[in-house]
Amino acid sequence: MNVAQFDYDLPPELIAQTPLEPRHASRLMVVNRATGQISHHRFADLLDLLQAGDILIANNSRVIPARLFGRKQTGGKVELLLLKQLDALHWEALVGGKRLYPGVVVELERPEEMNGEVGRWGGRELESPLFLTIKEDLGESRRLVEFNQLVNPYLPELGHVPLPPYIHTSLADAERYQTVYSQVEGSAAAPTAGLHFTPELLLALREKEVALDYVTLHIGLDTFKPVTVEQVEAHSIHHEVARLTPETARRINQAKLAGGRLVAVGTTAVRTLETAALRSAGLTGSLKEASKLNPDLCPWQSVVAIEEETDLFIYPGYTFRAVDVMLTNFHLPRSTLLMLASAFASLDLIRRAYQIAIAEKYRFYSFGDAMLII
Repeated sequence: MNVAQFDYDLPPELIAQTPLEPRHASRLMVVNRATGQISHHRFADLLDLLQAGDILIANNSRVIPARLFGRKQTGGKVELLLLKQLDALHWEALVGGKRLYPGVVVELERPEEMNGEVGRWGGRELESPLFLTIKEDLGESRRLVEFNQLVNPYLPELGHVPLPPYIHTSLADAERYQTVYSQVEGSAAAPTAGLHFTPELLLALREKEVALDYVTLHIGLDTFKPVTVEQVEAHSIHHEVARLTPETARRINQAKLAGGRLVAVGTTAVRTLETAALRSAGLTGSLKEASKLNPDLCPWQSVVAIEEETDLFIYPGYTFRAVDVMLTNFHLPRSTLLMLASAFASLDLIRRAYQIAIAEKYRFYSFGDAMLII
């Protein structure tokens, strides 16, 4: 399958630069897979579109303030984006700056209120300056870095929440790039399908007997990168750690057996749930070619608890075994996220939906409008 099939032209003015207030005021396009019908709603209408007995599964990962600034010992400015913590002191990071070779030492900038003095960060006494050493070149702008001490307690004062590169307007409230249910810190980007929920809407859904539960998948920036190879099958999918607890797995299976629908909030929840279903079916090892390796698996599977680094790559041709309904945003061209949505609804239907969204001036990407695929 050619990657060009997932390309489209988007007028720049449709890229949402700021979130709407309240969160549930965004628009919601409903795409019916069975009939091909497309209708237009507000996100708050989700209360009428979901049914008693459905179970809503969201990703409770929280974005860490992972954008850092510093200077090399030689004086050059450095910008870093922490992507993945490997152990107490080692991180994989994206770096910006000149001649950032292994062995280079970078001292991190202190908050302005400290006036460059050693003091208290994050409620702890900082006895020495924070610095890191570039340990390994991982290719392109990626580096393995080693901090001289645990950096996590100081990130709230030291770091900045990293907004996607297509957002050029600063955010007055950093919490608007977090879901209201975010809890487990670890993501470099928000699970944006969940940004539309308000506490009021979640409470109203609970009163309607729509269950709500969580998985955790920490999102790296590879999630949003366009696929650069010509053929989809040649793409190397990003790896992200997915967690689904035994209690949540049990509640999902009970809801499904009682006739409820499994509604995944975002592509990260979809990948976690489908990974859990494939593990339930007995598939071990790499999941990248899951649909091809196991074409005879039952179309419906229960889910099992998982905590693993998933490489499940979902694109058209994949058979969904857990998720019945997907809530998602409008995605970047040529991205694995758009491929996943096209696998769930069909490429032709998603193409038509995106054409209509552009004509109707929907807002796109992280702070944009949402799509419910039923």
